[in-house]
Amino acid sequence: MTREGALLVMIGVTVVLLGLGVLAWRRRTRRDSGLLAPVGELPQGAIPTLTASGFYVATTRHGEALERLAITGLGFRSRVDVTVTDAGVALDLVGQPRMTLALDRIEAATLATVAIDRVVEPGGLVCVTWRARRSDGTDELVDSYLRPQDASARAVTDAIAATLPAAPTPDSATASTTGTDA
Repeated sequence: MTREGALLVMIGVTVVLLGLGVLAWRRRTRRDSGLLAPVGELPQGAIPTLTASGFYVATTRHGEALERLAITGLGFRSRVDVTVTDAGVALDLVGQPRMTLALDRIEAATLATVAIDRVVEPGGLVCVTWRARRSDGTDELVDSYLRPQDASARAVTDAIAATLPAAPTPDSATASTTGTDA
C-alpha cells in the first residue's frame, strides 16, 4: 500500500468514527430530551452560606457515574460558580442560564472520586443527588458532579448537607427491645 492509500484509509476511519460519535450523541439527546434543567433564580432573600468557583463535570443517572445525561444546559463540562444558600444551590455555568436546585429537590451531597472523564484524589468531587423533573411530570434521581477550585470539596459538601432537612431518626420511645440486661 502506498503512503497516499494509507492516508486515505486513516482519513476514512476517522470520518466514520466521528460520524458514529455524532449519531451516538444525537441518540443520547433524544433519549434525555424529557429531562428538564432546573433553570431559575434563587428565591428573594435567600441567604448565601458558601460560594465557590470550579468546574461542573457532569450529570449522570443516580449511582451510575459513567452514564452521562444530555440534559439541555448540563450536557457538557464547564466552569461553574456554585452558590449554596439556605434555599438551595445555584449553579452558574458559562454561557447557560442559572440552574437552581431547590432544597426540596436535593436528596444528598456526598464526596466522590470518579465521574465520567474525571478521576481525582479520593473525595475530590462533590456529588449532589437531586430529583430532575421530566416533561411528563415524573421525577428521576440524578447525580451532578462538581470540582471546586477555590474551596475544598468537603467544605462545599458540608455546606450543602447543612441546609438539607435532617434525616428521620428512629424514636427511642417507640423502639422495641428484644432482650434483657440480666
